[in-house]
Amino acid sequence: MNQGSPKLWSLTLSDFSRLLVPLLIIWLLASIGLGWLVNSFLILVGLLLISPVIAVFVLRWWVSRNVITDQCPVCDYEFTGLNQAQFQCPNCGETLKVENRQFQRVTPPGTIDVQAVEVSSSPVDN
Repeated sequence: MNQGSPKLWSLTLSDFSRLLVPLLIIWLLASIGLGWLVNSFLILVGLLLISPVIAVFVLRWWVSRNVITDQCPVCDYEFTGLNQAQFQCPNCGETLKVENRQFQRVTPPGTIDVQAVEVSSSPVDN
């Protein structure tokens, strides 16, 4: 009567042999002295599984050390840049570099960088 129901729990000989053949091959290789081949394969599979996890932690460590977020010393625009690299401010176009985890202006050798101070003028009486 249940001719249309799926055979969920039935295991035929062909299904059983598909499960048994890989185990028999591993057992045969281990018994004739080629266990190192099986161990090498298992180690390789383990490395392939764990290497992405290690790569994520290494990438997070590298980013925390080399990506700097600071403000441009010229226009106070906040953005990110890479450590030990020269780049331009996306707002004002000033060439900057990272020194001591802060953005600094890049000036040619021999240039004296000064900051102007506004002085209020008052008339002088004689």
